[in-house]
Amino acid sequence: MAMSLEDLVRGAAAEARRLAAAFPAAGRKDDLPWAVIAAFDADVRGHVERDRRIEDERDRVLIASVTLAETPTEAEAEEWDRARRHLVRAVDYLEETVLRFGIVNRLAAKRGHGAAGDPVSALRRG
Repeated sequence: MAMSLEDLVRGAAAEARRLAAAFPAAGRKDDLPWAVIAAFDADVRGHVERDRRIEDERDRVLIASVTLAETPTEAEAEEWDRARRHLVRAVDYLEETVLRFGIVNRLAAKRGHGAAGDPVSALRRG
């Protein structure tokens, strides 16, 4: 069986956190926002039923990514840490929102990521 959608959500969030921790050494500022949500968009977004709450949290991740990317190079370490923590919290909320409210769609079911109409998270089952 293919990886569960829940596992894909957790993996996308872990990748986003890794990118936040590695920035600015690991990338260009113009690329950060799209890199942070790339795994989410590729592996998760098209596999869950559309939900305003999920889209709102995705937007928060993009905004927090831009904030981190636009932190001045000469900024104090505290400012960098604050921007990084803000992005990680946004990623955490996106992950939690998908796990809490996400519903597996037909495409995900076809690809073996669960049954259409089921919740993404096993925590919501039973």
